Formats: sequence, structure tokens, C-alpha cells
Amino acid sequence: MEEISQSRRTPALIEKLVVLWEKSVEVSHLFLSTEEISEIKKYVPQALKEIKHLIIESDKKGKPIAFMGIYEQKLEMLFVNPDDMNKGLGRKLLEEAISHYLVRELTVNEQNPQARAFYEHMGFKIYKREAIDEQGQPYPILYMNLV
Repeated sequence: MEEISQSRRTPALIEKLVVLWEKSVEVSHLFLSTEEISEIKKYVPQALKEIKHLIIESDKKGKPIAFMGIYEQKLEMLFVNPDDMNKGLGRKLLEEAISHYLVRELTVNEQNPQARAFYEHMGFKIYKREAIDEQGQPYPILYMNLV
């Protein structure tokens, strides 16, 4: 696991992370259409470039297989390559986020029950629900904090 400073976020790395993001979203965000994923994808490179803390887990060959983004004490993103899901990577990243970056808050799509269950298992509880997401789309967002 490695934090990648903004100066080291090369176009090639960003491209690899966007591919990983898209694969992860396709299997975890079943409520989104292909067109909606393509639309959201346009904003991912900028988010990856700007997030304060970008932490990547890579395989033995150095290929990114999971990543998370953190701003202040909030987990802004966590994505795992589908081939590497259910192997403890999400737990490993989230535990690092909690212990090293003092993450105490996150949001999750209500329509992503697997992610919600994972975060609840890790000690996060829902404290607020919004009927629309940050882009004004009808995808309810659950706000969770660590208790």
C-alpha cells in the first residue's frame, strides 16, 4: 500500500485507476446504466488528481488492484478490481484509512447494499440520508460515521 503524492500522479497512473474504477463500478453499482457510468467517468480523472490522499494497493507486478481517496477525515472513494474482491483488500484499505488517516466519515450509495453492509460491518453507522446524490441524480446517498 502506498500513498501517491499529487506530483507523482502521472497520466498513465490516472488512466490505470480510471480503468480499475470503471470495472469496479460495473459490478458494484448495478443501478447505473452504461451511459450513466460513462458520464460519471468523465469526472474521475480530475477527482483522482485532486484528492488530497490517494492510496493504492498494487499486485506483485506493480499493477494497481485497489485504491482509496481521503480528504480530511472522510473517505471519498474506495474501489477494488473485481478480480480481487472478497480477498480483504477493502478491509485492509479501510483499516489503514481509520488508523493512519483518522477517517471517521463516508458516504455510500443506498443502492449498493454490499458496500453498505461492508461499512456497517467495519463499524460505520448511518446518520443521514439524502434522496439525491451530489450531482443531483436520483440515487440516494447514505452518510455514515464511525461509532
